[in-house]
Amino acid sequence: MAQDPLLEPPGAVSVWLLAARPKTLWASIAPVVVGTAMAFGDGGFHAPAALVALACSVLIQVATNFANDLFDYQKGADTEARQGPLRVTQAGLATPGMMKRGILVVLLLTLLGGLYLIWRGGWPAVLIGVLSVACGMLYTGGPRPLGYMGLGDLFVLIFFGPVAVAGTFYVQALTVNATVIVAGLAPGLLSVAILAVNNLRDVHEDARTGKRTLAVRFGPGFARAEYIIAVVVACLLPLLLYLSSGRHPYSVATVAVVVVAVPAFRRLFVLDGPLLNPVLAYTAKLLLLYSAVFSIGWVL
Repeated sequence: MAQDPLLEPPGAVSVWLLAARPKTLWASIAPVVVGTAMAFGDGGFHAPAALVALACSVLIQVATNFANDLFDYQKGADTEARQGPLRVTQAGLATPGMMKRGILVVLLLTLLGGLYLIWRGGWPAVLIGVLSVACGMLYTGGPRPLGYMGLGDLFVLIFFGPVAVAGTFYVQALTVNATVIVAGLAPGLLSVAILAVNNLRDVHEDARTGKRTLAVRFGPGFARAEYIIAVVVACLLPLLLYLSSGRHPYSVATVAVVVVAVPAFRRLFVLDGPLLNPVLAYTAKLLLLYSAVFSIGWVL
C-alpha cells in the first residue's frame, strides 16, 4: 500500500504551504495594516485586537484557499492543463478528505480568535466573521459558486476591501466612519487587480471547464481594462479623501504607486497564459507597497 504523502516528513509541511498559497496572503494582510493605521491615526489603536484581527484575516483566506483547492478539483475546474501554481488536490498530494479536515482545523483556529473579537466588538464582529467565512466557502463551493458566476470580483472587492479595513478599525476603535469605508475600497480594488490577472491567465481553461469569470464572460480585453482601472482608482482614492477633508496629506503619496505599476500594465498587453504569473506576483507586491505607503502617510 502506498504511504500517504502527507504523512512523510518534511513533505507534509510543504504540501500544506502550497495549499495555503502564501504569496496570495498579502490580500488579507494589507487591509488589516490599512485599518490599523487608520485606527492609530484616530487615536483608537488597540494592539491585541489588531493582532487577533490579522490572524483571523489570514486564517480565513487560508481556509478559502483550501476550499478553492478542494472544490475546483471536485468540479473539474482544475485539470492537468492548469497554467497557474500547483493545486495539491488535483496533483494527488492531498485527498479530498484531508483537505476537508484542513479546512475544519483552520476554521476552528479562526473561531478561537474570533471569540476574542466578538467579546470586544459584539454583534458587528459576529456578522463580519460569519459573512466572511460563508462567502469564502461559497466562492467555489455550493451549487452556485460565486467565482463560477462571475461574482468573484465583487466578493474580493467587498471582503478584502471595506469589510476587512472597516472591521479591523472597528474592533480597535469600537466605531467606524465613512472615511474608513471609502479608504477600504483601495486594497479591495488592488485585490481585484490580482484576481483579474489570475482570470486572464486562466481564461481559456476556465471557458472549457464552465467557470464563467468576468474574463470568460466579457473577454481578455475586459480583464485588462479591469486591472488598469482598479489599480489607478485605488491609487487616487487617498487624494480624493485628502481633497474632501484636508487631512492626512502624506497619504497622497500613494499616487506614486501608479508609476510603479506601469511595467505591469505593459506586460499585461503582451503576455498571456503562464507568462502572466510574474505579473500576478508583481501585483501582490503593489498591494503590499500601497498598504505600506498609505499607512505610513496616514499616521505621519
